[in-house]
Amino acid sequence: MSQKVSPPPTNNRIPTLVTKEREFSWQVATNLLISFKYAWAGISYGFKTQRNFRIHVGVCAVAIALSIILHLSSVEIAIIAITSGLVLTLELLNTALESLVDLTVKQTYHELAKIAKDCAAGAVLVSALVSLLVGGILILPPLATLIMSAF
Repeated sequence: MSQKVSPPPTNNRIPTLVTKEREFSWQVATNLLISFKYAWAGISYGFKTQRNFRIHVGVCAVAIALSIILHLSSVEIAIIAITSGLVLTLELLNTALESLVDLTVKQTYHELAKIAKDCAAGAVLVSALVSLLVGGILILPPLATLIMSAF
């Protein structure tokens, strides 16, 4: 495997979403509230910087709203929420892994970095397809019945 040097990106800076207050991010959070603050910062970062995360949030909201409107059972709504939550979780883990890989390989190309990034993206894709399948199985029949009764 030969390593090729990638051209430097046009903008080499991390977005200003990462602030000075995380200067000591290697330290353990001093209390539970701070831990939640850091977790929310990660979710916010994902939402602000990752187009696919925003798309998944929107689809998740639509699926849960449709589930409620169609009066699905609590178990069916929970299944849709769990599968949707898994997609969002994996999207955040994908973002974290990509950031870590970028930090590790800097501005160079490495085949193992590509494999890590591609596999993480593949995990998100698999979970999104499964979530779509589950949502389709649970939402489409009552939605079709509602549409047919309107005609």
